[in-house]
Amino acid sequence: VSTQSTGMKSVYAHFPINNNIITDNTLVEVHNFLGEKFVRKVILLPGVTCKPSGIKDEIMLEGNDIEIVSRSAALIQQSTTVKNKDIRKFLDGVYESEKTHIDMLEEEKAKTRSR
Repeated sequence: VSTQSTGMKSVYAHFPINNNIITDNTLVEVHNFLGEKFVRKVILLPGVTCKPSGIKDEIMLEGNDIEIVSRSAALIQQSTTVKNKDIRKFLDGVYESEKTHIDMLEEEKAKTRSR
């Protein structure tokens, strides 16, 4: 059994982007993107959960299948695509910052070896 984990970081120049995680960690709301009042809501794919990472402006997506975790991360990133502006200048958005793979069986083997 393995778990896929993807870290996503909010990047902004002026207006701070706020991410809210609601509905049993399966819905992500993006507030204040480019100062807009519109709230972007992204429903994560089944099998993916979201939680705050403890680092400012960063969230973690976790799941068992790398494809659905990556697709959920892509949905969040695409929700913050800048429209009708120069994308070279407006780099604000929520981007993938790290991707990890945790093999549960290897961790259990390591714990039994250390005993």
